Amino acid sequence: MEQKQIASLENKIKKESGNIAGIIVFKDDNVVYENYFNQCSENDPIHIFSVTKSVVSMLFGIALGKGCIINLDEKVIDFFPNYQIKKGGKTIQHITIRNLLTMTAPYKHRFNPYPKYFSSEDWVISSLDFLGGRGKIGDFRYAPIIGIDILSGILINTTGKSVLEFAQDNLFYPLGISVEKNIYFQNKEEQLDFYKSKGANGWVADPNGTNTAGWGLSLTTMDMAKLGQLYLNEGYWNGRQIISDKWIIESTQVQSVWKARHLKYGYLWWVIDEAEHSYAALGDGGNAIYVNPKNKIVVSISSLFVPRVKDRIDFIKREIEPLFI
Repeated sequence: MEQKQIASLENKIKKESGNIAGIIVFKDDNVVYENYFNQCSENDPIHIFSVTKSVVSMLFGIALGKGCIINLDEKVIDFFPNYQIKKGGKTIQHITIRNLLTMTAPYKHRFNPYPKYFSSEDWVISSLDFLGGRGKIGDFRYAPIIGIDILSGILINTTGKSVLEFAQDNLFYPLGISVEKNIYFQNKEEQLDFYKSKGANGWVADPNGTNTAGWGLSLTTMDMAKLGQLYLNEGYWNGRQIISDKWIIESTQVQSVWKARHLKYGYLWWVIDEAEHSYAALGDGGNAIYVNPKNKIVVSISSLFVPRVKDRIDFIKREIEPLFI
């Protein structure tokens, strides 16, 4: 890529996407672009918000491959035998793992009751309490935070490890990714500070030590790029099969549709273009892992949090991808 094109790209980054912390582009297994902005560096983990969901999807693929989980149609309630179903929660008896992975589980509340959720001691039980209501199983209902933590509880109950430990042993360490510890908040101010921070290495956990499934993980830009490259390589890393190619194909194909927004969803991955089988992990603030198998390209973007950023996929496809294909 010519220096003039690089300068033009970086000028547009500063003008149109001023909160970007770092960008890495892999093409044909090689890093062809890497740069950092806003006084950030390759060593700074950034809170990736909902990109965490796609990492949890990876962990379910690994757990399924190890036989910890039999199949995705197992009923959620069966993993919590001591849970007492609350009023309005009868539907929970029919909700499956697949429903949680595809965002097709119903919830009682129209708006997420965050104060009640965050003030509880057990975010898994709190999420179970919110499942059900009058919604129809199978209809898309995006759950940004509440609800998705049930998947963390299932991983813990089936693997015998915390989500972080299971991820360290089976995903992070093999890829050379360092996520050091659980992150806890004593108050709302600490939580809001974490949203805006850089350099906090860890994964948010509730007071019981259960890691969040919908947000809360911090990764470097290169960590994100490695995860994308792992998927582009059909689950192989340094000659080792980390995740089955079958899971990668299935989890990044259309499994449900958010009709109101014309968006397609796999298993906690967004499907971008079915024809070229491109897909992405996306998080608030503009965090993204974009994978395009047709063009053999991976783009990772880490971002400092600001609300209502411009569409990162549009930016990638318009300004970044054309430079490398």
